[in-house]
Amino acid sequence: MSGSRSARIARGTTDDVGEATTRFLLYGLLPGWLVPGLADWAMHRRTRIEDTAGTRESLIHALMMAEVGAPIALTLRYEVNPLLLSVQLGAAAVHEATALWDVRTAVHSDREVKPVEQHIHSFLESLPFGGLASLMCLHAGQVRSLLRGGRGDPDAWRLVPRRRPLPAGYLAAVGVAVGVGVLLPYGEELVRCRRAARARKRRARAHRAVLRRVKGS
Repeated sequence: MSGSRSARIARGTTDDVGEATTRFLLYGLLPGWLVPGLADWAMHRRTRIEDTAGTRESLIHALMMAEVGAPIALTLRYEVNPLLLSVQLGAAAVHEATALWDVRTAVHSDREVKPVEQHIHSFLESLPFGGLASLMCLHAGQVRSLLRGGRGDPDAWRLVPRRRPLPAGYLAAVGVAVGVGVLLPYGEELVRCRRAARARKRRARAHRAVLRRVKGS
């Protein structure tokens, strides 16, 4: 994508459906994804995840972010082709399965998953499919190539750098937004869970020591 074209997309000065869809993905859906992610983190904090599901659920959250983040990062840097579409479709399916595991873990740990949090989850589960559907509409030819197994396309099953790279400023802004809106809060969650787990172990050791002293007296 050339600098002038990306500027037109950002300003919305084009009526081309493809460019309008690209504008929606780059400047609407992708940054907007951070909002329900932060809201979900706030709900975990409010329901004291560190004292219920703890580190296990927090690690599942990290896994889900990796399942979504890896195909997004590849899509920002490489051409959409059958290989990349396969990665995206596979990641979406695995993310959905992991989301079910996440909720099951929370419920079995007695962490209260409030209706508001469940509604937030609906956004987090639907956004990957919405983004992928839009991308597949933009690259219908590559979808057809995928259905044919990539026959006749020598680049079908390898990563091809974007012929028109996204602006460096945009990629840097995405990196900062992910750092502030995803890595920082969910990293804090994981650290909080690990600290709480260590504190529980210390209390358990102290309790066992007291019991041994009582029995020995």
